[in-house]
Amino acid sequence: MYGLIGKMLAQPGQRDALLAILLDNQHAMPGCLSYIVARDPASEDGIWITEVWTDQASHQASLQLPHVQAMISQARPIIAGFGERYETEPLGGFGLKA
Repeated sequence: MYGLIGKMLAQPGQRDALLAILLDNQHAMPGCLSYIVARDPASEDGIWITEVWTDQASHQASLQLPHVQAMISQARPIIAGFGERYETEPLGGFGLKA
């Protein structure tokens, strides 16, 4: 499996709008086992996204899906930047199926 944990930063005062885009545009993505969007309690503008995929190729392919491209286009103007990014190798856990 392939995991990705990343921090996204919204433009000041735009976190809720960015969260709405990320949450409203969730559609099935082949190979995606888990996609979690969370507020960063330590940052007014921070968002954490945690993803688990069957493999890295599925994650890369998802970036070309039309609904993902539309979400990126919609979100881009209110994204201020990105923070930490970690790649992981999930082994399993509650809610995950290998």
